[in-house]
Amino acid sequence: MISTSTLFENQLIDNCIKGERKSQKELYDLYAPKMFSICLRYSKNQMDAEDILQEGFIKLFNNLHRFRGDGSFDGWVRRIFVNTAIEHIRRKSLNTTVGEGLENSIVDRHENALDSLYEKDIINSSMTLSDGYRTVFNLYAVEGFSHKEIANQLGITESTSKSQFSRAKALLRNIIQFKSGKKSSTLAS
Repeated sequence: MISTSTLFENQLIDNCIKGERKSQKELYDLYAPKMFSICLRYSKNQMDAEDILQEGFIKLFNNLHRFRGDGSFDGWVRRIFVNTAIEHIRRKSLNTTVGEGLENSIVDRHENALDSLYEKDIINSSMTLSDGYRTVFNLYAVEGFSHKEIANQLGITESTSKSQFSRAKALLRNIIQFKSGKKSSTLAS
């Protein structure tokens, strides 16, 4: 039996394909908040995230007729926005890594430090990472891509993906430990 939400979703998609503005706005309103959070994870600031969101919705509406219903619509939409974010990063050629001196100074001391953090804390802290580190971290830790898939998406080697993920984790630990120490010292005063 087909659920009411599936019927609503299918009707909404059909209406959007037909160019009905009210349905397009409804689809936008339904997905924009969730997709914006994805865009924020891959951008360094709100303005870039808004650009990615805009580009993503243009792609979504231009390719809506290609959705075959094989998987969930939500997953299909999410994939469009992740790919749009990656393309945005490539275009701006922001896929750079930090300098060798800094890379070699990162020490990965606390293997389970990230396990106890809330997703919001990680996302906020990841905003300070370089674009390359942040992208690999999000693709691997949040989106669940393998290092091989990340390497193919970003045009890097699998070992580069692994090392950037490892370095991103270490940097996040340092950032979070610094913030924790700063909060502790503020509370002590």
